[in-house]
Amino acid sequence: MSTIIYPSPIFGPVHSRRLGISLGINLLPSDGKVCTFDCIYCECGFNGDHRPHQPLPTPDEVEKHLEQKLQEMQQEGQLPDVLTFAGNGEPTSHPHFAEIIDRTIRLRNQYCPQAKVSVLSNSTMIHRPEVHDALMRVDNNILKLDTVNPDYIKRIDRPCGAYDVQQIIRGMHAFHGHIIIQTIFMQGECNGFSVDNTTDEYVNPWLEAVSQIKPQQVMVYTIDRETPTPGLLKATHQQLDAIRDRVIALGIPCSASY
Repeated sequence: MSTIIYPSPIFGPVHSRRLGISLGINLLPSDGKVCTFDCIYCECGFNGDHRPHQPLPTPDEVEKHLEQKLQEMQQEGQLPDVLTFAGNGEPTSHPHFAEIIDRTIRLRNQYCPQAKVSVLSNSTMIHRPEVHDALMRVDNNILKLDTVNPDYIKRIDRPCGAYDVQQIIRGMHAFHGHIIIQTIFMQGECNGFSVDNTTDEYVNPWLEAVSQIKPQQVMVYTIDRETPTPGLLKATHQQLDAIRDRVIALGIPCSASY
C-alpha cells in the first residue's frame, strides 16, 4: 500500500483533473494526516497510520511560503489556475482557517487575480459560522457528499465524531447556491460489504439531496490513485456518465472525472 503525504504548507503545482494547474495549500502538518474523516479510499492512508508530530503551520508561515511560491511562478511565467486548499486532511479544521483564507485572497489578488481560490472539504466544519463565512468568500467552495445513507457513511467515510448527514445537507443549503458538491462513486467491497454507491438505492436519494441544496455545480469522480483498502474498484465511465446526465437533467451543471 502506497500513500501520499503532502508537503506543508505549499505543494505543487499539480495538474488537477477537475481544476487545472493547481497550487496546493496544506494547512496540516507535513509529516502526517489530520482529518475528521478516515475514508477507506483516502490516498493519504488511514489516520492511525500517519499520526503527525509536527505542529500545524501558522498563518504567517502559510502567507510567507505562498507568497514565495507565487513570486517564483510569476518569474517562470506560469501562474496557477487555482489555489487549492487540500492536503493531509481537513483544511477547515485549522483554528485560523478564516484568517488564512483572507490572507490567501489578498495574495491571489496581488499576484494572480485570474486564479480561483478553491477549498476541498468534507463538510464536517460548515456548521461553524467562521468557516461558513470564509467559504462564502472563496471562488470554489467544494464540499463532499458521497451519499445520504448513514450506514454507508459510517462504513466508508468513517467520521471521527458525531455526524448527521441531514444536518450537513441543511448546512450546504445555507450557502444559497455558493457550493460545488463533490461525490466519489466506486464499486468493489470492503470487509465483505459492497461499497457500490452507483445503484439507484444510493443515487436516487443523493439526487434528491442535490436538488434540495441547489449547488452551482456538481463534480462526480471515481478512484484515481491507490487506496489503503484492497478490493475497491473504479466506477465505470458509463456509470459516471449516467449519474452526470441525471444531475444535468435537474438543471445543475455536472462534470465527470474518470
